[in-house]
Amino acid sequence: MIVNINPDFPQGRLISRVVAILAEGGIIAYPTDTQYGIGCDLRKKKSIEKLYRLKQRSQKSPFSFICADLTHISEYARISDFAYRTMRRLLPGPFTIVLPGTKLVPQIMLSKRHECGLRVPSHNIPLALVKELESPIISTSASLPGQEDPPRSALEIDELFKGNLDAVIDGGPVPGKPSTVISLVNDEPVILREGLGVF
Repeated sequence: MIVNINPDFPQGRLISRVVAILAEGGIIAYPTDTQYGIGCDLRKKKSIEKLYRLKQRSQKSPFSFICADLTHISEYARISDFAYRTMRRLLPGPFTIVLPGTKLVPQIMLSKRHECGLRVPSHNIPLALVKELESPIISTSASLPGQEDPPRSALEIDELFKGNLDAVIDGGPVPGKPSTVISLVNDEPVILREGLGVF
């Protein structure tokens, strides 16, 4: 099912329809300020496990997830003053921030060092979804292993995942480049992946 949502002014009734799918354990595709992503409600372990299978990815490589804002991030990550100041400068934006996770983060979403990747994208649709769901949503690119050029349209994503997604949001074009991943663990910024965001 493809749902057309206005990226500038997301229609509330359509956001509510997609949130209902997420709340029931559904997996969706959605636009961000970097690429189209696929994800589910962070609280739905079976959905997360299905997502790993869909992406053909080891659970040793946890997905990142989207929060609504810095206050929301503080529930799921331990934030030092330095990390807070840095994130205030970078977010919302095309960055994934790695920080130590709190007990609210499911074990399946933590690295061996109990760290997690968090995003606050500069895009109205995923932020509206997270706010209404009142829970983070998983964020991983809507692509498969070895795919050099990720799909950039809802139709391409729908065809790629062959009916394994419960909804695909068409929110218009996206840059098609990944986020920049920065670790702020121990107050030492380390760029783990160069992407769209300039640190």
